[in-house]
Amino acid sequence: MSFGNRLKESLIEWTYKQGGPRVRNRIENIGEESLNELGIDPFGFDPEFTKAAIAPLVWLYKRYFRVEVHGIENLTEGRLLLVSNHSGQIPIDGAMIGLAAFMEADPPRITRALFEKWVPTLPFVSVYMQRVGQVVGTPANCRRLLEREECLLVFPEGVKGVTKPFHKRYQLADFGLGFMRLALETDTPIVPVAVIGAEEQIISIANLKKTGKLIGMPGLPVIPQLLVPLLGWAPLPTKYRIYFGAPIRPRGDPDGEDAEIQKKVTVVKRRIESLLEQGLGERRSVFF
Repeated sequence: MSFGNRLKESLIEWTYKQGGPRVRNRIENIGEESLNELGIDPFGFDPEFTKAAIAPLVWLYKRYFRVEVHGIENLTEGRLLLVSNHSGQIPIDGAMIGLAAFMEADPPRITRALFEKWVPTLPFVSVYMQRVGQVVGTPANCRRLLEREECLLVFPEGVKGVTKPFHKRYQLADFGLGFMRLALETDTPIVPVAVIGAEEQIISIANLKKTGKLIGMPGLPVIPQLLVPLLGWAPLPTKYRIYFGAPIRPRGDPDGEDAEIQKKVTVVKRRIESLLEQGLGERRSVFF
């Protein structure tokens, strides 16, 4: 057996060991019904690759961020649109939401996080994201996935959310309207999601947007902790709390005026703000 195959098998066993029998059974059966002869689905999702690739993420979920989940019963069967706040400088929050949906929900849900169109320009990252089931957030991709009764995760704040500086923590940036038009067009329930803990994992004091654009990035956060060799290069071990709210079933014309769509978006945004307020009120500290 080659080194690559031995490494893959070791990672899969690590995933199973961390998750236990219940999670192992879920992992062994993911995505089988929609795979082609190459073992991948139409969007590039590779379950065999994923079994190995999520091993370190499961460790982060269970040991490092010690994720605490609330409202998991709101992840019902059928098509869903998870709409979450976004933060933390790097998109760990999306991975933790996806693991919560898969490891805690009954039945388990495979969550398709939608990423920005510039992500495929990053070496290695685009291939990894595709093989673990994530997709570029184009309207066509979204419609096809929802037609398949899948669970999509969107961050309407976009880059403005994930790169926000520390003094704006837990303050939601403006939401785009696209997710609401998609939900109306496809008659998809929206589950509001709030993540507590990601805001403090990497402290940014500013975002040099113009400098970031010069190097092809949507922003360039200023992160003092990166000046600390090795230890400062990892996110802080904050405790994650993820709140899944009750589903919202929006009604209306998906091609309506922006002002009408904005009213519906505001309802979702306010619900997420309420969940954030609840989570911040319930936590004892950033790390416990």
